[in-house]
Parts: sequence; structure tokens; C-alpha cells
Amino acid sequence: MKVLVADVFEAAGLSGLSSLGCEVLYEPKLEGEALGRRLAETGAEVLVVRSTKVTAAQMDEGRGLALVVRAGAGVNTIDLAAASARAIAVSNCPGKNAVAVAELAWALILALDRRLVAQTNDLKAGTWNKAEYAKARGIAGQVLGVVGLGAIGREVAVRGQAFGMKVLGWSPSLTPQAAAGLGVEKVDDLRSLAGRSDVVTVHVALKKETRGLLDAAFFHALKPGASFVNTSRGEVVNAASLREAIETKGIRAGLDVFEREPSGGTGTFDDPVGLLPGVVGTHHVGASTDQAQNAIAAEVVRIVSTYKASGLIPNAVNLCDRSPASWLLTVRHRDRVGVLAHVFSALKDAGINVQQTENVVFDGAEAATARVQLDSEPGADVVDRIRLGCPDILSIGLKPL
Repeated sequence: MKVLVADVFEAAGLSGLSSLGCEVLYEPKLEGEALGRRLAETGAEVLVVRSTKVTAAQMDEGRGLALVVRAGAGVNTIDLAAASARAIAVSNCPGKNAVAVAELAWALILALDRRLVAQTNDLKAGTWNKAEYAKARGIAGQVLGVVGLGAIGREVAVRGQAFGMKVLGWSPSLTPQAAAGLGVEKVDDLRSLAGRSDVVTVHVALKKETRGLLDAAFFHALKPGASFVNTSRGEVVNAASLREAIETKGIRAGLDVFEREPSGGTGTFDDPVGLLPGVVGTHHVGASTDQAQNAIAAEVVRIVSTYKASGLIPNAVNLCDRSPASWLLTVRHRDRVGVLAHVFSALKDAGINVQQTENVVFDGAEAATARVQLDSEPGADVVDRIRLGCPDILSIGLKPL
């Protein structure tokens, strides 16, 4: 199996892939048309990426491509619709960078509270201003609002509690029971969370539902002088509303992500929010610790190992949760050549599409049960043709789904 790694990747991960018996092609600067060409030239079955975009055009070039692994949590750089239409699975490594991102979120929260960047800049400029910088609110006893209670949000919440903060949480999937288990107060409305919080930190994945999630109404509800931290994706924030809040309400912002970021590892930075005075920024490096990257590399190896051994894909994000099948055909049969071909041929002739199928073989490999999900009901004539047309069929069952 050929694995093309098209981004910077840990040596431990590369050696782990090689130890599986994979032919590993490590080309960390591939992108755009060059990536498509290499997929075509190499015939790679697996593509591993970190920040590189994977488009429909590149997938069309990679005729042998069957699996794209994102060495990280988010998959917004991969065209999921195009992958699904081409039967290319997309997998990721959720939760492996949670602690690293949480640590940076807290570094930004503390830096905002104690104005660490401004203090350092003054010292480097030869200015001693203890009278000004001795003024700080402190963190203990304040209210922390966490937007998104996935793996990262939970790590942030735990650390907030350690600092003696009351923690509010908003997440579409957060249940009252889960919130109670985390020691978090569940808030159903983002504006309510904004109005009650002294510090807000954002940890949601970028998808259609979260693009522009934090809008003008959210920032209007924020307390004047509150701290706002985003280490998720710049696009979940309405940048113009954030900028207005910083300029008119004295909101302090700590940002690891921006609406306008250079596409590569280096470049010119000109995001208007990131350039505002008082904004503390970092270079989209939330997950970039040795611990996190080694954990992600190990997870990539596990995904590829499982896929190579069984065809199963851990953490797949674009498989159908529930197929459009409406009928289940169950066929108990002797484990012989041609049985399933006979079943599928009869269904094809009847114009019935197979949505999903599994064939479970019993001990001794003498018999098996095939469960075939269908998009429409086969008539009695079709069922009879299947049953009577092959002597190795033991019984047939049919029921609606």
C-alpha cells in the first residue's frame, strides 16, 4: 500500500507507517496542482495531510485514492462532498491535540488579564511603568464561558475550575447530565453566555452551522472589557463585529486563528483584527506541541493500520449515518462461490439498488448470512427467483426498515 504524506509529519509517524509494510512517500511541500499530479503518478491509496487543501480536482487525479487522513481534528480543508461522491473516505484524529490547544487558550487568557505582551514591549523599549501594569482584575472568582464542549472545551473548562472560576458551557450536543458531570452550567443561548461571562473562549469545529456563529448580537451582549479568546477557526467569528467590539467596548482579544491567514508556514500577515492595538495573537499554533503532534502521528498510524488490515476506517467523518435503504433482505446460505452474485443479479434485473451489505460467515466457513439493505421492496417474484434459482440458499427473510 502506498501512503503519500503531503505535509510536515513526525518522524515517529513515518517510521510507524513504514513498519506496517506501507511504501511511504514523504513530500511535505505538495499542494495545488502538484499534489494532484503526484497522486496520479504514484497511485497512492492513502493521503495524509495537515493543513494542505484537498480538492475535487486533486481527487480526480488520484484514481487509486481511497482514504484521506487529516493529521489533526478539523477537516474543513478537505472537500468532503467531493470525497463522498468519489467513495473516498476521510478520517481525522479528534481529541489528540486537546490538551495542547487548551494550554494555549489559557496562555492567551492569562496574557490578556495581565497584559503580558504590552508589558514586555514596554520593557524592550526601555520603559518601566509599574504604576500602569499593576492594575489587573485577576481570574479567580470570575465567570468563564466556553463555546463548544468537545474534547478541547472540556480541557479548558477543567483548567478554569482549577483557577477558581465559575464555568458556563454552550454546545449543541451538551446535555444537562453531561454538563453536571463536568461541573459546568449549561447555557442554551449564546447571547446569555456572552452577557454573563468575564472571559469567553471558543472551541467549535468549522462547518456550515458554525460559520459566522459568533455574530453582531453575540458581541453586543459581551460585557465591556471582557476577554475573548479564539483558538478554533477564524471563520466562526464575524470579524467586523469582533473588531467593532474591540474598538468600542474595550474587549480584549487573544487570537490564534484569523479570518485572513497566510496559506503557508510563512508569509505576510494583514488581518485587520489581528493588527489592532491590544490584540494578543499567535500563529495558528494551538496544536503545535511535541506531545500533541506525536499523539496525532500515532493515531494516523493506527488509522492506516486498521484500514490496511481490515478495510475498516477509524474516525471516518463522511460515511452515511443512515443509508436511504427502506428494506432489509436477509439471505442464509451455504458459503459457496456465486451465491451472492446470484442474489445481486436478481436485484439488478429488478432495478433494485443495494445500499449496504454485509456477509457474516459462521465457524467452519460452511454457511453464512448476508444482510442486504435495499432502496425498494422486491416483489414476490424477485424473492422467488432468488430462493429457487440457487440450491445453496437456505432461507430468505424480508422486512421494512
